[in-house]
Amino acid sequence: MNHLPHIKKRVPSIDILRGIVILLMLVDHVRERVFLHHQVTDPMVVDETSSTLFFTRFMAHFCAPVFIFLTGLSAWLYANPINKPQRDVKTFLLKRGLFIILLEVTLVNFSWFGSYDALYLQVMWAIGLCMIALAFLTLLPHWLIGLLGVSIIFGHNALDAINFTSGELGYSIWTILHDRGYLYVGDAFKVKVSYPTLPWIGVICLGYFIAPLFSAKVSATHRIQSLLKLGTFSLLTLFIIRMINVYGEPVPWAVFDSWLLTLESFINFTKYPPSLDFLLLTLGVAFIVLAQLETITSDKLDFLRHYGSAPMFFYLLHLYVLLALYLILESIFGTNKGHYFGVDSVWQVWLISLLLSLALYLPTKTFSNFKKNSQQAWVKYL
Repeated sequence: MNHLPHIKKRVPSIDILRGIVILLMLVDHVRERVFLHHQVTDPMVVDETSSTLFFTRFMAHFCAPVFIFLTGLSAWLYANPINKPQRDVKTFLLKRGLFIILLEVTLVNFSWFGSYDALYLQVMWAIGLCMIALAFLTLLPHWLIGLLGVSIIFGHNALDAINFTSGELGYSIWTILHDRGYLYVGDAFKVKVSYPTLPWIGVICLGYFIAPLFSAKVSATHRIQSLLKLGTFSLLTLFIIRMINVYGEPVPWAVFDSWLLTLESFINFTKYPPSLDFLLLTLGVAFIVLAQLETITSDKLDFLRHYGSAPMFFYLLHLYVLLALYLILESIFGTNKGHYFGVDSVWQVWLISLLLSLALYLPTKTFSNFKKNSQQAWVKYL
């Protein structure tokens, strides 16, 4: 999720794309609130997961890559404002990264459980660490940041064989960077890294490297052509690597009697940490969507831009609305699905998501306009 302040002459396609994935994120978080009795693994077990649930979860895969890619892209735009001197992006990234991590371990973590007996370091943690890493990497030449990003994205799966057990030297740092696991387990408290960070550092570097395409010096035609080429290259590379079935995804795909299950197996990628195939798919589609958004009159998608221009506000707001909603429903109907309250069908998850998106639109739009016109420093953090 991008948490960079408003810059003059924002690129509409960036906010619109962010708005799209914010709404997909909302669906996934509603699923985690009211459909948790049907848990999904990472990657999913395709022959044990309904197709509706599979694709509902699958669509949410685009959220984190787009958020983090656009964070890198927006960092470059912040550092290179239109018709103004360059700004110090290193200090900016350090401060915002630390602030986001603070939010993760306080407000965000509490919003998931309504208590504080465990700490799960999730997407906000990853974004914060990525911003801190990028702060130092901006000292490197621009081309080297791009090379580093591409190398991490394509090469990190070669590190899958490296493992540490709890207590071994290197376990904690490797858990933070590459292997999902617990940093601490006590009788009353535990800390788990849910988003290993190394691949995401590659993504934020790639966003920072590609960002000059969105400068005022680049024509819309050239930007669209470049994005389409990047998207096509990513998806063709994904298809070739996935067909070979050797590298790029720890879990190979398989052929089933059903063509739909075979398709699900083919696109069933690991997210924690994101595999090369996961990133090629999600970023490849993101490049193509960004190109298409350049050809659409922004007024037609203005409602999505409002969601995307106040991402942190929406993120915190929707988490606490979901917490309150769940507690209300649980108090009325009880735990009707084992240990949880839940709905019966995936379509109900989508319906709740639609209703919530409508309910949260006006406050998000209001805050977006307030942030746009406000000169108060604290507003820019949201």
